[in-house]
Amino acid sequence: MTAPDPTREAEAARGADRALRAAARHSGGRLAAAAVCSVAAACAALAEPAVLGHTLDLLLRQDPGGARWTAWCAAVIAAEVLLDAVTARLTGGVDARSTAWLRRLGLGRLLRAAPHHAARHSPGELSARLTAQATTAGAVPAAVVGAAVALLAPLGGLVALVLVDVWTALAFLAGLPLLALLLRAFARDSGASVGRYQEVQLAMAGRLVEALAGARTIAAAGTVEREQARVLRRLPELGAEGRETWRIYGTTMARTGALMPLLLYVVLGVGGVRLAEGALGVGGLLAAVRYAGLAAGVGAVTGRLAAVVRGRAAARRTAALFELPELPQGVGRLPPGGPGALELCGVRVLRGGTAVLRDIDLRIPGGTTAAVVGRSGSGKTTLAAVAGRLTACDAGRVLLDGVPLDELSAGELRREVGHAFERPALFGEDVAAAIAFGSGPAPTPQSVRAAARAAGADAFVRRLPDGYDTALPDAPLSGGELQRLGLARAFCRAGRLLVLDDATSSLDTLTAREVERALTHDVRPGTRLVVAHRISSAARADLVVWLDAGRVRATGPHAELWRDPAYRAVFATGTEPADPPNTQPATARAEGTGSEPDTKPAAASALAAAPALPAAGGPDAQRNAGSDAATGAAPARAEGTGPEPDPEPVAAAGPRTGAAPGEGPDAGASAGTGSAAAGGGGRRAPGRETVR
Repeated sequence: MTAPDPTREAEAARGADRALRAAARHSGGRLAAAAVCSVAAACAALAEPAVLGHTLDLLLRQDPGGARWTAWCAAVIAAEVLLDAVTARLTGGVDARSTAWLRRLGLGRLLRAAPHHAARHSPGELSARLTAQATTAGAVPAAVVGAAVALLAPLGGLVALVLVDVWTALAFLAGLPLLALLLRAFARDSGASVGRYQEVQLAMAGRLVEALAGARTIAAAGTVEREQARVLRRLPELGAEGRETWRIYGTTMARTGALMPLLLYVVLGVGGVRLAEGALGVGGLLAAVRYAGLAAGVGAVTGRLAAVVRGRAAARRTAALFELPELPQGVGRLPPGGPGALELCGVRVLRGGTAVLRDIDLRIPGGTTAAVVGRSGSGKTTLAAVAGRLTACDAGRVLLDGVPLDELSAGELRREVGHAFERPALFGEDVAAAIAFGSGPAPTPQSVRAAARAAGADAFVRRLPDGYDTALPDAPLSGGELQRLGLARAFCRAGRLLVLDDATSSLDTLTAREVERALTHDVRPGTRLVVAHRISSAARADLVVWLDAGRVRATGPHAELWRDPAYRAVFATGTEPADPPNTQPATARAEGTGSEPDTKPAAASALAAAPALPAAGGPDAQRNAGSDAATGAAPARAEGTGPEPDPEPVAAAGPRTGAAPGEGPDAGASAGTGSAAAGGGGRRAPGRETVR
């Protein structure tokens, strides 16, 4: 186990205490009322022994005032009971409000943080932090007030005991130093033990949620026992920490439980001696014993102190969410009618001290479809996230129609920048609500259906039990159907920039082509940034951005980049071959990318003079490209999300006259519309509704 960092733990403790103070301020009125009622109850408890003792003396002397003082005794006792009940009611309300405030704050910071920051914590840990840990932490404000007020009765009882008889008070005070040592040791030892217990509990919760999410894979692999053992591996450690916590608590309670009665017996013995000497009356002895009992109540503070210790330890876990950095947002707006020109200037992104994107300089004209290609780990998804401001860059800036994205308001940004993902998450009561999900005015049912048609989802949605009104839990969806609904949601709220992060990976080739055509004809015109693994997706794009190790290696049309063997190897299943010496790929580089030429210019002319690649899948084409299915154009994917076999002909890989490499029979039309999109979105098929 990694040794804890004292500095980091101290910072976490300070952050947790700040959060708890803020939670206390959030429920300040109720907390103050609970404190007042608790203080009043303590005052009634302090008055009770004196009133009882005086009433007893009056009754023993048969004083006529005894009846009146008996009524006072009843009133004091009733007030104490009533005030204790009101305090308990207010304390419960404060606990609930504080817990709700901590949960809202933690959830808000979690959702406003960049996704890669939120991903630091597993779903199981997040659930535990926002549920059980937040509940325990939410009890701290009231527990602190309760512990502070609980000291009033013992301290007041001690003062009253001194006033009643000094000698009985001195007898009681003799045991207090030992009690103080016991409480101090309890706070120190239990705090560390509770912290370790909660840490192990969070780790087990994270493993449990992982196992539940992968239940199908576990069942298919036959590793149920292994996963069960993995989830429960730290159970002995959890049990040991739990037993240690209860051992500390039980030991402290046993010692204080033995010490307090002993002190009471000492007080009673000294009081009896004082009574025999005539220095103390019967009522005085009764008051002395009752006040000694109140003073002995300081041992009961152990339980309240334990609640504070547990709550502070839980607050450290919950407060970790409060430290997540929020994604900064501005208040600006985009110029009306902009084409969606995207520009990245000197963008650098770090993850764990390593540069994932390095000095990216890139300009994508408005209305252009740009495909981002590269090997796994080249930074494609990070580039897509930066372009759509799902994450901030550590250096440089990103502009949309000349306006930096960090200066835009959150509403403006999300209205004009849409996203579709490889594994979309659906939110809403039914399928229609899942497609319409997003900020801003709700789209009309006609717009929802038009978006579903554009994404190729309308047919299977209509086959569901209640069509678009089918509840999501009752809609069995395959990976491809789930992706199509995610695309429909993006199309329904498409703005001037649409980022598709591998959003068609689970679609068959025919459906993917239909979606690409619909994206050109039926969805609001704008700029498309597509993270692509298929050759056909790159071929149909107006511009290809080739990433390599976090840098833009080259940009240009797919047909030009295809001449470079290293570029062709991006779509192959084998290992990328090393560039031959003195070879310059004949590629059009991004303007001002700052990347150095990969090879010497001499090979460029040699490669240009070489014969063209075979048009119908000759040996070179079959070896380096081939069809999407033959080459595995997209890398292997997680279960249920991988692409279906791509039935494109082998000839799709090679360039031919009038069409880009990788196009099928409809390539000419697609290429034409793609080029038109670069100038403003292309022509639309007549009689088809445009998704806006």
